Amino acid sequence: MPTIEIKDLEKTFRSRRRSTPALVDINLTIKQNEFVTVVGPSGCGKSTLLKIIGALIQPSHGVLTYDGRRISRPQRDVGIVFQEPALLPWRSVLDNILLPAEILGIEMSRARADARDLIARAGLNGFESYDPHELSGGMQQRVAICRALIARPSVLLMDEPFAALDAMTREDLALELLRIWDQDKKTVVFVTHSIPEAILLADRVVAMSARPGRIAKIIDIGLPRPRILDHEFSAKFKDYSDQIRFVIGHQTKSIPESGAVA
Repeated sequence: MPTIEIKDLEKTFRSRRRSTPALVDINLTIKQNEFVTVVGPSGCGKSTLLKIIGALIQPSHGVLTYDGRRISRPQRDVGIVFQEPALLPWRSVLDNILLPAEILGIEMSRARADARDLIARAGLNGFESYDPHELSGGMQQRVAICRALIARPSVLLMDEPFAALDAMTREDLALELLRIWDQDKKTVVFVTHSIPEAILLADRVVAMSARPGRIAKIIDIGLPRPRILDHEFSAKFKDYSDQIRFVIGHQTKSIPESGAVA
């Protein structure tokens, strides 16, 4: 499982009319099996950073390495979950999950066994033959997570996967994700707007400044695992939340608005 290193990274989006700096001076090391969350104000470049880590887009400057190996294209060993599940409407739950296995040429008997195991762990037993439109939003996102895990990636990148869900479903899926991660450790980078969600999930929280995005502070989260929702009522949790809110609030006020970046 790789250690991910980002060195002196910058990203500027250019068009004929303007240049928009999205990220500047990003230096970050993500250790094997670590759960890192990234939080910051809208437009600070969180999603852009995640896409660069996944090699979906290239930085304007700087280096991305996995275990010292420079990365410039998407890796087979990396699974990605986006805010929208993006399930194929003509494929069943099981067949949506199996899609990456088909594309990557994974032996299908193994893939089917893995898919059924993931379905059980995600609480989707009995829904294997359902079409996406027959599922709730939370269930669709569970399918998307299973699909990202079917190739047994060692790195899982998640871009606000619970943002469109109601609060109770969001909490339920966060705990489900932690259960899956605890059973099958892998490196996770999880982008979110929610400070409580960032703290509940993470080993470390990366708090970013307003546009252009910089790493304002990295906070080690010392809460015990396995995590439970009751941790949110602890004094330590509140202290972490206050730290992050102060950092993000201070940075947001100190940097003027200019353009729009995801």
